[in-house]
Amino acid sequence: MSVLVLVLAVGAACCLGFGFVLQQNAAAHAPLGDFLSPRLLLDLVKVPRWLGGIAFMVAGMVLGALALSHGEVSLVEPLLATNLLFALVLSRHQTRQSLGRQGWGGLLLLAGGVTAFIVAGRPEGGDAVSDPLRHWLIIGVMVGLALLLTTYAKRSRLSAGPAILGVAAGLLYGVQDALTRVSGQRFSDGGWTALATGWQLYAVVALGITGLVLVQSAFETAPLRMSLPALTAAQPLAGIVCGVGFLGDRLRTDTGALAWEAAGLAGIVAGVVLLGLHPAMPSGAALKERLRDFQPR
Repeated sequence: MSVLVLVLAVGAACCLGFGFVLQQNAAAHAPLGDFLSPRLLLDLVKVPRWLGGIAFMVAGMVLGALALSHGEVSLVEPLLATNLLFALVLSRHQTRQSLGRQGWGGLLLLAGGVTAFIVAGRPEGGDAVSDPLRHWLIIGVMVGLALLLTTYAKRSRLSAGPAILGVAAGLLYGVQDALTRVSGQRFSDGGWTALATGWQLYAVVALGITGLVLVQSAFETAPLRMSLPALTAAQPLAGIVCGVGFLGDRLRTDTGALAWEAAGLAGIVAGVVLLGLHPAMPSGAALKERLRDFQPR
């Protein structure tokens, strides 16, 4: 693994983790009438803390894009999942909570899962699949599933709604990361003209804005621990599917390697859940109080 890719991906994870905490601090006080509406962003843009969180997020996306330009999606995505570690660091500073067994256990599972997946899978680049049908099929399944989850979360009063929105946003961000890599390749091959004439750039922007609305809606209705684990777990899984599915990423497929790759992904998900549910994570507004008078549209 390139040291440059490691530094860029971990730097991106750091910025994303800090950004998510600051965004949730602000979104927890946003009006619920703007739930799943672009108006929510117009309300939040007036809050300095939220703008600071967005600045961190943009920096993380830039570093992530640079990492994707030098490494495979299947390599970068597990590293980006460590953003939860940095979110926990900032949250601990705010709440003064110790890590305890849950925190250390989640940390070891996440770090061990990332290491196991990368070492066992040995992600390598290859030739991207030229069949457009395969591209659209995989992207369509991911985006379609995200839309279905969003619709269910909007109509449901269940407390699982924020987690469902987190999964939906994670799927969109995973596809966005894959298309960011494609956009970077187009820019390297043909400069600004090739970049501006490709649909991928505009899809990246659209996915980013849509994912942002979903994330902020999840942040405003529940504590961070209810949405960020789902987001952090879904994004690398979606990115890996896109990387292997149509970007040409190659993973080892012998029986032993597949077993360790599956164990690594399971460790990542388990570690993300343990860290996300840690008491140090911002509690935000109480869910029952926030949803008591809220009528989903």
